[in-house]
Amino acid sequence: MLFCYETERLFLKIIKPDQADAVLDFYMRDKELFEKYEPDRMENFYTHQYQKQMLVFEDNMAMKGRMYRFYVYEKGDRNKIIGTICVHRIARGYSSCCETGYKFSSAYHHKGYATEALSFVTNLVFQELKLHRIMAWVQPDNEASIRLLKRVGFICEGICHDYLMLHGQWKDHAQYCLIQPE
Repeated sequence: MLFCYETERLFLKIIKPDQADAVLDFYMRDKELFEKYEPDRMENFYTHQYQKQMLVFEDNMAMKGRMYRFYVYEKGDRNKIIGTICVHRIARGYSSCCETGYKFSSAYHHKGYATEALSFVTNLVFQELKLHRIMAWVQPDNEASIRLLKRVGFICEGICHDYLMLHGQWKDHAQYCLIQPE
């Protein structure tokens, strides 16, 4: 697995801890949007030091082949992160599967960037990691994310009730999956 890829309009790369300020800027630009769909943040999440520590962790996990978080950039601006897509909970052997998650800055919605990035990463999972199944979890009211998953070929397998604690409440999540094409 390489740590930097190029699609038609995007760069996807695993970045180093010296990019902590760029990551912090990415999270701050759409703080409300991202927090709506994710667990409560740790107290120091929105600090340079926390983001630097996370990048160290992500780099170590990528080196071990256990998780890959790609930061997404437009080809014309390699300094501004517009999104992130992660492959995690990688299981080899009998289950041969992983989970994926993603987020994109609202200024870059409706441009096909998330579709381009997710399509590319699903191909990486099947071709390079040789996994059989990719899963994604989404709140049933997150229509934009559901449309994205369906566009890429994911199918809904069902609802997991009280799957994740978000902002003090248990939330249902739909489980979507994509199986390696024959």
